[in-house]
Amino acid sequence: MTNKYKTTLYTGVTNDLQRRVNEHKKKRSDSFSKKYNLEFLVYYEEFYDVNQAINREKQIKAGSRKKKDELITKMNPEWNDLSLNFL
Repeated sequence: MTNKYKTTLYTGVTNDLQRRVNEHKKKRSDSFSKKYNLEFLVYYEEFYDVNQAINREKQIKAGSRKKKDELITKMNPEWNDLSLNFL
């Protein structure tokens, strides 16, 4: 997830992407998403094994901002809001 200026990135794991994106967009409580206005889904990966998903989340979080930007741009060159495809 990112904001309209693409200045902040959020990486997380969920078992229901649509629900989780909606929670970010609604900015519930005093969350990281609310603080940084994260409302655009620009990248995601699907896993069927929760442990693989958690390991991948850790790998992405440990990477540099440059690596994250490259990962997003490879999948989504325009950094469009991918949630519009399923919301």
